[in-house]
Amino acid sequence: MKSSRYIVGIDLGTTNCVVSYIDTTQTLNEFDEPEVQIFPIPQISEPGQLSESEFLPAYTYIPSEVEFPKNSLALPWQEDISIVIGSFAAKRGAEVAVRLIASSKSWLCHPHVDRTSPILPWNAPESVAKRSPLEVSSYYLSYIRQAWNYSLAEKEDDRLEEQNVFLTVPASFDAVARDLTVKAAEKAGLSQVTLLEEPQAAFYSWINDRKRQWRKETKAGDIVLVCDIGGGTTDFSLIEVTEEEGDLALRRIAVGDHILLGGDNMDLTLAFEAKKKFLEKGIKLDSQQMLALVYNCRLAKEKMLNDPECISQPVVILGRGRSVVGGTIQTEIERDEVEEIVLEGFFPKCDIDDFPVRRRATGLKELGLHYESDSAITKHLARFLKQQGGKKEEDQKIFLHPTKLLFNGGVSKSSAVRDRVVEMLNQWLKEDNDKPVTIIEGNNPDLAVARGAAYYGLAKQGRGIRIRGGTSRAYYVGIETAMPAVPGMVPPIKALCVVPFGMEEGTDTEIKDHEFGLVVGEQAVFRFLGSTTRKEDRPGILLEDWYEDELIELAPLEATLTHEDIEGGTVVPVTFHSYVTEVGILELWCESMDDKYRWKLEFNVRETEE
Repeated sequence: MKSSRYIVGIDLGTTNCVVSYIDTTQTLNEFDEPEVQIFPIPQISEPGQLSESEFLPAYTYIPSEVEFPKNSLALPWQEDISIVIGSFAAKRGAEVAVRLIASSKSWLCHPHVDRTSPILPWNAPESVAKRSPLEVSSYYLSYIRQAWNYSLAEKEDDRLEEQNVFLTVPASFDAVARDLTVKAAEKAGLSQVTLLEEPQAAFYSWINDRKRQWRKETKAGDIVLVCDIGGGTTDFSLIEVTEEEGDLALRRIAVGDHILLGGDNMDLTLAFEAKKKFLEKGIKLDSQQMLALVYNCRLAKEKMLNDPECISQPVVILGRGRSVVGGTIQTEIERDEVEEIVLEGFFPKCDIDDFPVRRRATGLKELGLHYESDSAITKHLARFLKQQGGKKEEDQKIFLHPTKLLFNGGVSKSSAVRDRVVEMLNQWLKEDNDKPVTIIEGNNPDLAVARGAAYYGLAKQGRGIRIRGGTSRAYYVGIETAMPAVPGMVPPIKALCVVPFGMEEGTDTEIKDHEFGLVVGEQAVFRFLGSTTRKEDRPGILLEDWYEDELIELAPLEATLTHEDIEGGTVVPVTFHSYVTEVGILELWCESMDDKYRWKLEFNVRETEE
């Protein structure tokens, strides 16, 4: 990675995007480090009005051709606007929700839709021109690039595309979602991008804020639980404090599975409660009004979580029919109501053995985001800690005991939410004969991920503390079992480990212990699996069976691997050579036994070249 004036951290959030940066030419502070700064992002706040904010709301509004006066939505760097991004998009979308794209980040990691096809806004009428989740993610990054270049690029070398950019993703993002994130960055004109897991970024931010004091607030043997509850996902990560040559070091030892559960789910729940209030007034909402109600409940929830003095918030949506005064209808949401719904619905009291309940799938269901069937985040946390087991084999603990707790994400700004998580953790620890967890204070949940990403960039230059970790899961390729054909039975697969847990970026490993037959010249489906719990599996180990939750199948890859010298349908004996690139993307090379031919499989999805 080449040197650049700025080190830039981008939190590409579900609800908000935040950009931080370090100017490496600035005067150093007393700790011999440059300061991390937040980039105020210019955006349309009202037609004809430009303002700046630390947050770029991750909303895209698609206006009709006659909705606004010409050039009223123009930006300093672009006059002809076909979409609106940011604060005004969120505001207008709350009124006309059918034209609003929200939670595109959640769609980007949805394994059951084509994330490169125009599907958003979901269920919008044909009159609304739709976009793909990949395209929308690239919009935000492109907007940030153009805003940066307008505000900070005094010369060509200062342009964002010339800087080292560190882009955050949920720790639970699989290789497909990570690859799509990189592709969104490339589509936005950002080629020098490195991915970083959000919980790690939050912890880096804490280290940066505490400076050298962090070594006095932790000790060797500490296990830090990072509890990141954002708008679209809940992420759990465990970071161990170790000692190396008399100095403290950090190592990420576990990440949770992908949990599509967060503020979005809470907004839906609040909307259904508000809907009941309208029904009590004799007002029945249609589908478009319901969408608007969800977004307005989100605004009310965020207002109350951000402002402890706010005890109620009106929810106003457009009405239907001539009898509606002023064209709107409204109700109120009370703070006590919000905390009750959030606490009991999403953070109920439970035992360490109370795992999330998986409902039996309905034969027919409406397509949409693949939300968790059990909304109890406390139960998902119990399952995560129980899966990790004791810290060491000799420990007689029924679950892994965190000693410290760091909160992150907008939902954690609620003191009631933090108190409930701490209450549950301490109850489980007490029952397992251990002392209470210590809360790590000091992070701003809204800015920590972006700030930590920039600090990580500094650490990569050898000027800060790095968390060791590598890949957040082990990866396996599915190998079809050789067996006689049985009518109605699909041959089972074995799982060959091709990337171990914790494999560092920029490294590779050869798997020469086995050879397999690769079908060349015909379309084939390649199946991949991942595990966050099998941390001891080494490259080359071949699993014939496993527990249901140990290995999770990822999105398959359909590809036709060809070579001009090889006839279609030929089965070529190959071994594997796997790479983890600097941006965290996994490549699997199939190499012929005579070393004459190589084919690359990437953990990505099918795409059409533009």
